Amino acid sequence: MVDIDEFLSPERLLLDFPGDSKQQLFHDLANLASTVTNVDAATILNAIEQRERLGTTGIGEGIAIPHARVPGLPKLIGYFARLGTPVDYDALDDAPVDLVFLLLAPEAEGTVQLKALARIARILRDPEVGARLRTEREPQGVWGLLHGRVPGQAA
Repeated sequence: MVDIDEFLSPERLLLDFPGDSKQQLFHDLANLASTVTNVDAATILNAIEQRERLGTTGIGEGIAIPHARVPGLPKLIGYFARLGTPVDYDALDDAPVDLVFLLLAPEAEGTVQLKALARIARILRDPEVGARLRTEREPQGVWGLLHGRVPGQAA
């Protein structure tokens, strides 16, 4: 199993992130990822858009997990964004999306990407975790939730 610390850091938690549209969200996330990976934002954006054309990454219940393999990316990287305003995402259930987990992987890291996607999906499929991610105000609380620590539950 891939540990979430291998691709996410507290600096890449984006709370109340602006999002006017799905396209703008992808553009903004690609620009952020470019600054920490030294991969051109257009390359990242193109990879995200190409993957999205294969089928929506909006999995339902307000959650999307856009992901792509990116040429020249040095390592697996993720961003968690809680949107200030939900966006139309063409999700499987047609519901707007407000929780977004971007996962980018090097081109040759398909297996690692799949393991990371499975880890993210396991975390986000818990309705209680999703509800708490929407209301938690403190970054350290969000960080704990993404690590599977739900406040009030035994560790």
